[in-house]
Amino acid sequence: MKGRLKHLQIRMVLAGLCAAVVMFGFTANNVMAEVAAQPKNAADDAQSKGAADAPKAHDLDAIGNKLANPLSELWSLQFNLQMPQFFDGDVNTGDPKLGANTIFQPVLAIPLFGRGENEWRMITRPIVPIIFSQPIPDSFNNFHHRSGIGDMQLPLVLSLPDTIAGKWILGAGPTFMFPSATNSDLGSNQWALGPAVALGYKTKSWTAVLFPNYFWKVGSSGPDLGKPDINQGSLFYNFTYSLPKAWQVGTNPTITYNNQATAGNKWNVPVGLFVGRTVKIGKTPVNIKAVVEHSVVSQDFFGKRTQFRILITPVVPSLIKNPIFGSLAKN
Repeated sequence: MKGRLKHLQIRMVLAGLCAAVVMFGFTANNVMAEVAAQPKNAADDAQSKGAADAPKAHDLDAIGNKLANPLSELWSLQFNLQMPQFFDGDVNTGDPKLGANTIFQPVLAIPLFGRGENEWRMITRPIVPIIFSQPIPDSFNNFHHRSGIGDMQLPLVLSLPDTIAGKWILGAGPTFMFPSATNSDLGSNQWALGPAVALGYKTKSWTAVLFPNYFWKVGSSGPDLGKPDINQGSLFYNFTYSLPKAWQVGTNPTITYNNQATAGNKWNVPVGLFVGRTVKIGKTPVNIKAVVEHSVVSQDFFGKRTQFRILITPVVPSLIKNPIFGSLAKN
């Protein structure tokens, strides 16, 4: 019975993915039709007034490609809606438990030196987990749900300029974890520090990226509530293939690893598929993706099995237009 319920939930998630794609595809077509129908003189006026640095409508394909590159110069505000999520494991004998959260991740590219293809930049990608409902096992087959803010992360990645990297995506820097959780069940109550690396390759039609990071506890964190010192990491892997009219398909899951967990509970390895498109809503380019993922490796005790995600990423004007340390020549 439990196995049939799991298969049913996966089919429901796949059906939801198809419905979401149809829904935002229909909306996107309407939005683009309105833009195309706009009188030429009005469109020219809108462009002349334009949102300071905001990309133009005909650049939507290029914007989608740049958003697939975590080290691009674009500023964006990503809302990663992870709902529903299905959790299961040996501690649970009933139906899989449901969870829901949102990860808010602004991506802010800070120009340091040089311009254009010669620009060195620092990419800040703060991660703010907002938990609506997280199932927590109290004991065998006994659960409670928590909500609040989780531990925040802040990667600071130095990106090599295109004149050095070419078509490669190369960057590295420190990443920080802060004990910001509003409940002990949602965080570690520890400060942590480690490396973050971006490695990838880009062409006109596709982008592939690996973005690993790792954390170790640093300093004194106060009472750890019996929790082991942080020794964990994650690997975000992304492959994005560009289609006509700013559509995209690909995969973008995040593998997690906890060295302090017991055998059989260290890894969660999801695989998945997304369908997305970049549209223009008002003057703002927005990338929308519908994602379904299933963990082919999950924690034996209790862990995430399947999840459905919607990613909404508006592109915003950069607030730092000039390189902080100047440039040798103007482009």
